[in-house]
Amino acid sequence: MADNVEELNSKFVIPGESTIPPDIQGEIQSIMRLHSISVEELFFKWEAYCIKMGSEETRLDLKTARAFKKDVQEILERDARGKTHMRSADKRGIHATPRSTANNVGSNADAYGMLDGLTPKTPRNGLVNGASKRKATFETPVVPKVSKSAMKSSPTDGRTTATSTIGLADGVSNTAFVDRQNAGQIIETLNGHLDLCEPPIAPPVDPRIKLTANTDLKKFFYKPMAMHLSEASEVLDDRIDEFMGYVQSHHNLEDSAFGNAASKSTSEIVAVGRIASDTPESKLNLASLVLETSRRTGAGLRVPLKVETLPSSEFFPGQIVALRGTNASGEYFAAREMLEIPMLPPAASLPSALDVINERIGYEDSAETETASSALNVIVSSGPYTADDNLDFEPLHALCEKASETYADALILIGPLFDIEHPLIATGDFDLPDDASIEPDKATLTDAFRIIVGGPIRRLAQAVPSITIILVPSVRDAVNKHVSWPQEPFAKKELGLPKQAKVVTNPVTVSLNEIVLGISAQDILYDLRREEAIVGKPKEHNMLARLPRHVIQQRHFFPLFPPVNRALLPKASTEEGLATGMPLDIGYLKLGEWLNVRPDVLILPSALTPFAKVVESVLVINPGSVSKKKAPGTYAQLTIHPRKLTEQDRMESGTVVGHKIFERARVDVVRI
Repeated sequence: MADNVEELNSKFVIPGESTIPPDIQGEIQSIMRLHSISVEELFFKWEAYCIKMGSEETRLDLKTARAFKKDVQEILERDARGKTHMRSADKRGIHATPRSTANNVGSNADAYGMLDGLTPKTPRNGLVNGASKRKATFETPVVPKVSKSAMKSSPTDGRTTATSTIGLADGVSNTAFVDRQNAGQIIETLNGHLDLCEPPIAPPVDPRIKLTANTDLKKFFYKPMAMHLSEASEVLDDRIDEFMGYVQSHHNLEDSAFGNAASKSTSEIVAVGRIASDTPESKLNLASLVLETSRRTGAGLRVPLKVETLPSSEFFPGQIVALRGTNASGEYFAAREMLEIPMLPPAASLPSALDVINERIGYEDSAETETASSALNVIVSSGPYTADDNLDFEPLHALCEKASETYADALILIGPLFDIEHPLIATGDFDLPDDASIEPDKATLTDAFRIIVGGPIRRLAQAVPSITIILVPSVRDAVNKHVSWPQEPFAKKELGLPKQAKVVTNPVTVSLNEIVLGISAQDILYDLRREEAIVGKPKEHNMLARLPRHVIQQRHFFPLFPPVNRALLPKASTEEGLATGMPLDIGYLKLGEWLNVRPDVLILPSALTPFAKVVESVLVINPGSVSKKKAPGTYAQLTIHPRKLTEQDRMESGTVVGHKIFERARVDVVRI
């Protein structure tokens, strides 16, 4: 490299000096030595770097030389990944569009292929030949999961900014969010006879909602990835034994009525156990049904289950059931009857407590009073909150604007908010906004969340100080260090969230005034649909009503066990294409149980069709995702009217009255 000093000075000399300083010269020579490139080729790279960074402001000093060195390294690494993808595409018979090479510098082509695809007549040159294998093509790298797209070249080094877009399959661009069709359209309404909430002229001075956690949040701060098999087995065993107590009390059974389903006997017994499959790698079916007993009642043995004689039943792995039947041969348990699992009682409050709440929301309990003006306005949404081709988070901005315009009392944001399955977040190939107050090289995902996601949330809190914003994490959230379910809350201070934001666990049971609200970010409905096995005709033909009933009956936010294999879930948009799935920490499975009452409102976000239904006196809502991979999504808006108390409700002192949210809440599923 010493022979190139004179040539380096002629190319890279700093104005006002005759030679390059030794420290800068050492950095430049290091780039040439590491990547085996000539002075002239390096100079072309430097010119392209100056164009990208701003040629008038970019001066060659030690700091710039080191940044340039890092930039060249990143470009070559991305180019290597792009070549790997092209080779795999050739094996499938798919030929990528040829791009410019470094050898074309002297021709009409530009050094980095910057103009390719930007002007209609820009030629695309041939592939890299054998003599220039070490020279980069400098094309914009193929983004994972959209690798067949007609990619638009970029004058950058391959990083994608939060405002740039990725071409979609077959070269068709995604429709801009601002040009979306049917924005604000209501696609489903429950209790449409109830009036919509009337927005006040100005936001309330004080919050109309008092938030109370019905879950012990401190228990969720456990150490993940430290599960012990003995603890896990005890948790699974205890759940079977607990349900045995529920069944015995509900059906008034003697202790002698219960027995071991795995023991050979001609006597009829009641067996309580967990449904499982003898072929875990395949979907549960009637031929693979087995009943898993607890260690106390059946030594933890599994016995094949015959249910053909049952008139109508639904089964899924992990379901706790009580079956009446016999095991005459010792080879299988023949079920004759499936006993009903008792459900938890509905939520209720004292009339005096409801009077205090009605006073807080401005409702006077009289026949002439209209309730629309005093009804609560609650908006419920679920992630993702941006499309796969950008990090603009336009749906989140639109949602916050909607909450600001209507002076919403509560906004519930269910994760993922910063989705690890987003292709740009998964690769890290994105830039922060220009006005970010942090150096890009030092930025973390927490900083990115605080700037990109936290911005609209803080502006909403400033516009409507009385609002309550509830953030529920997901196992797909890149900024939550808790990698397993049940999951601890977001770190509020680190993410720069306002005081109106309340971070809760996943899952969680909270009270908005008197309303008991159960929320889980995990898509249990999709998993249940995939694993459910039905005997005869189902009791409930509507799948969207049948699946939530399993959750309510089992008294758990995620009664499925084991979870669905990640490889069988819808593919993620990352390079691997493997979904996050359900990283379940069995030792803390009890944190997902319902304790004393059924929730008034159960929010279960799912990839299934958005809906709002009343199931077993529980208002079940799937708001859908605010943003789909390539299109806008939906959210749910709740108008909850006050609880009117009758004279009969007040007659008996100390008697609680039901909330009956399913009768006084209007739910609209709305396009964002």
